[in-house]
Amino acid sequence: MCIFANKQFERERLLLMEFIINDRERPIFELLSTVAQELGFPTYVIGGYVRDRLLQRPSKDMDVVCVGSGIKLAEALATKLNPTPKVVVYKRFGTAMLNYKDWEIEFVGARKESYRQDSRKPLVEDGTLEDDQNRRDFTINALAVSLNKEDFGALVDPFGGVQHLKEKRIQTPLDPHITFSDDPLRMMRAIRFATQLGFEIVPETLQAIKDQTERIKIISQERITTEIQKMMASAKPSIGFQLLFETGLLKIIFPELRAMYGVEERNGQRHKDNFYHTLQVLDNASQKNDNIWFRWVAVLHDIAKPRTKRFQVGQGWTFHGHEALGAKMVSKIFRRMRLPLGAEMKYVEKLVAMHQRPILLTKEDATDSALRRLLFEAGDEIDDLLLFCEADSTSKNQRKLDRYAENLIVLRKQLEEVEAKDQLRNWQPPISGELIMETFGLKPCKEVGIIKNSIREAILEGDVQNNYESAYDFMLEKAKELGLSPVNS
Repeated sequence: MCIFANKQFERERLLLMEFIINDRERPIFELLSTVAQELGFPTYVIGGYVRDRLLQRPSKDMDVVCVGSGIKLAEALATKLNPTPKVVVYKRFGTAMLNYKDWEIEFVGARKESYRQDSRKPLVEDGTLEDDQNRRDFTINALAVSLNKEDFGALVDPFGGVQHLKEKRIQTPLDPHITFSDDPLRMMRAIRFATQLGFEIVPETLQAIKDQTERIKIISQERITTEIQKMMASAKPSIGFQLLFETGLLKIIFPELRAMYGVEERNGQRHKDNFYHTLQVLDNASQKNDNIWFRWVAVLHDIAKPRTKRFQVGQGWTFHGHEALGAKMVSKIFRRMRLPLGAEMKYVEKLVAMHQRPILLTKEDATDSALRRLLFEAGDEIDDLLLFCEADSTSKNQRKLDRYAENLIVLRKQLEEVEAKDQLRNWQPPISGELIMETFGLKPCKEVGIIKNSIREAILEGDVQNNYESAYDFMLEKAKELGLSPVNS
C-alpha cells in the first residue's frame, strides 16, 4: 500500500524521492526500472538504503527486492552496465550481488519466511512485497521505494516507518516476541540501531527483548560480535552496553563486563561502580579516538577489578594487580568473541597492562629512570597510552579533574624531554645477544640473558650512557663478574 496514493501527498512524495533518488543515483535506478519491466518483475529498493537516505546519512549498500528472481534481475542489469560488473550469485540463499561504482547492490526475490524453534535459519518460499516487508526486523527497515514505471519513486510504508524515523523509534513491524524468537539476532540489531541512530526502543519491543534473552544462545558468536563492533564504532557506545545490561543480554554475551556492576560497602566505605565508570571511560575514549581497538582498551581496562577486589581495614577497597590480570584476560575474551588475535589484541593487552603506569607517575616526582622505562616499554603506543589516561579520568570533583589534567601535561613534557635526550621510544640496547655470544664464545644460555638484561637495566637507570662504547665496556665488566672472558683477549 503506497501512502502517497492520493494526489494531496504528491508534494511530499516528490520531496522524499529527492532524498532517496537524487541526481547521482537516478541513472542506475532508471536503468534498473527498465530491466525489471522487461523481465516483468515488480521491483523496489528496500531497507537500510531508504532509511539512511531519509535520515540524510551516507549509504553505499543497496538492497533491491523484486517479485521474481533476484538472480535473474542482477544478471540482466549487469549486461546493461559499462563496464560490466561481475555478478556474485548465492544460489543457496537465492540472492546475487554486484559492485557498481561506489555501490554494493544486493538482489533478492520477495519472500516469506517461517522458523523452527532451534534455529534462526528460515524456511523460505516465494512471496509478495507485503510478505517481504512483514519479515523485516523493524519498521524503519521495512520502507520500500518503487522502481516500477507506473509509480516510480513511490514510498511503500505499511508500518509507519517514516513517522517512526521522525519520532526516533525502534519497533518491530509485527509482534516483537515472534520477531525476536524467530531470529534472536534481531535483539542485538535493535540495540545496535538504537546506539548508532540515537533512537529509543519502544517499551513493548524492549520488553520482548527482556523476555527472549535466552534465545540469543542459538546465535553464533561471530554474528553477535559483528553487532558489538558496530555499537563500538558509534558516537556514544555506552548506549548499547547500557541496553544490553538492562535487557539481560550482557550477562549472557559478556559476563565479565556484567560482573563489574554494583557497589559494595563495608565499615561505611564504598568503591565506585566499575561498570558505569567503564561506560563513561568508553564514551570519553570514543570522543578522543576513532580506533575501535582503543575503545576496546576502555571496555577492558578494569575488567579484572571484580576478581582483585579486596577490603583492607584502614585502607579501604583495593584492586591491586587488576591491570596485570586484566591484560591476561584480554586473550581469553578475544578468543571467545572471535576478535582478531594478532596486532589488535596485542595492542589492547599492552595498554590494559600499562594503563596505571602514567597515573602513578603523576602522583609522585617521576625520576628520569622511571620516565625512560615508561618510554621503552610503551614504545609507539605511548601517545595512545597517555590519551587513554585522559579518558580514564571520571571524577565528579572538577578540581580533582583539573589537577589530574595539569599533572598529565607536566608528564607529557617530561617524557618529551627525556625522549629528545635519550631517544628510547622503541629502543633496543646497543649490545645484542648475538654480539655477547660472539664476544665470549657462548651458545644460547642464561649468562647471555643476564648480561643483556643488565645492560638494558643500567641504561634505563641512567648508570650507563645509551651508546655502543659505554654499553660495551659495561658488558665486559658484567661478564667478568660471571667469570667470562672475551675469546680474543
